[in-house]
Amino acid sequence: MTNRAIFVAATKQHVGKTTVSLAVTSGLLKRFSKSGVGFIKPVGQQHVPVKTSQSAETIRVDKDVCLVKEHFKLDHLDYEYMSPVIIPRGYTKDYIDGKIEHDMQVQRIQNAYEHLSVNTDIMLCEGTGHVAVGSVVNLNNAQVAAMLNADMVLVANGGLGSAFDELELNRMHCQAHGVRIAGVVINKVLPEKYDQTKHYMTKALRQYWDVPLLGCVPDRPFLGCPALADLERLFKCQLLSGSQYRMRHYSVQDTNLVTTSLHKFLENLRKKPTRTLYFCHCTRHDIILGFFGEYQRRLRETKEGRMEAALIVCGRKQKYELDNEIREMINIIDAPVLHVELSTHEAIEKVHNFTPKLNIDDAHRASKAIEHYEPYIDFDTLLERTSSS
Repeated sequence: MTNRAIFVAATKQHVGKTTVSLAVTSGLLKRFSKSGVGFIKPVGQQHVPVKTSQSAETIRVDKDVCLVKEHFKLDHLDYEYMSPVIIPRGYTKDYIDGKIEHDMQVQRIQNAYEHLSVNTDIMLCEGTGHVAVGSVVNLNNAQVAAMLNADMVLVANGGLGSAFDELELNRMHCQAHGVRIAGVVINKVLPEKYDQTKHYMTKALRQYWDVPLLGCVPDRPFLGCPALADLERLFKCQLLSGSQYRMRHYSVQDTNLVTTSLHKFLENLRKKPTRTLYFCHCTRHDIILGFFGEYQRRLRETKEGRMEAALIVCGRKQKYELDNEIREMINIIDAPVLHVELSTHEAIEKVHNFTPKLNIDDAHRASKAIEHYEPYIDFDTLLERTSSS
């Protein structure tokens, strides 16, 4: 390879590591031939079933591997080697009990990496969580990066003091394992503090670490807006109707708990942004029917445009049931309706605390994320820092 491997890790969960990995992959594909770019996630956790290219055998790989391979159509890479170690439930206990050998884990990662890198110009490795994740099985991100002789790119959320503190903790772990830091990407920076954050973070990294700021990415709220498909996964249920709108995104800021009269609800429905997420209790038949009526009215009166609101009907399991007649009506209306067996308070809290992840089903959000992130990454400096010469 003409460059050392690039290993992307984060300072904690939900800071945009996978998004940065997608943007870096996109940039590398513009600078190298497609067959010259390799991708591997050495240690994964959340996994999905796929078929290998050569044997057509069904195996499980980390979901981010599936996202990257399918989004960029990396047909020259075989799933068989892209996700060598998966840590499902029970794996850690088996490792501590001696049922899983450390050398076997290492060999799987090294063999997979060698197979993928033999004909590539550059390899991108995506880590799992912060740098120390995986320590309990002796496969944390710093250990794996050292094993593969890769340079680390650290991703942190926007800010200055707290962001640098988190970076320092992760840098020290890299230092302990002899891993070189190629640079840092600061993500989700408030637009009004963008120039200040970029200036001082660049200065601090150079002054204390002699490491470049490779990217400073302003926040884009849309990327944190869950699609209805995300809510299906969150609540482990399926839309009762409107399944064709599964990829429609909703801002968490535009959620509304309906506790008012039907008259007030309809007034609200006509004044609020059309793409609002409403929550009501399953005993509020008037609200559910009013929602359907307004949806149908908008369909007839084309001047106002289609209503894009969604309704989440709540009620604790074994205490409240959704009326069968209401359920039948829902089935014949194509408005998006989700039935959640939680209280309205619990459902709203879960949505507000939820961080949607990029996934293979939501190609639009993945494309928008790449489109937003890629221009802010300094690829010239990244490739210069990881040059093998």
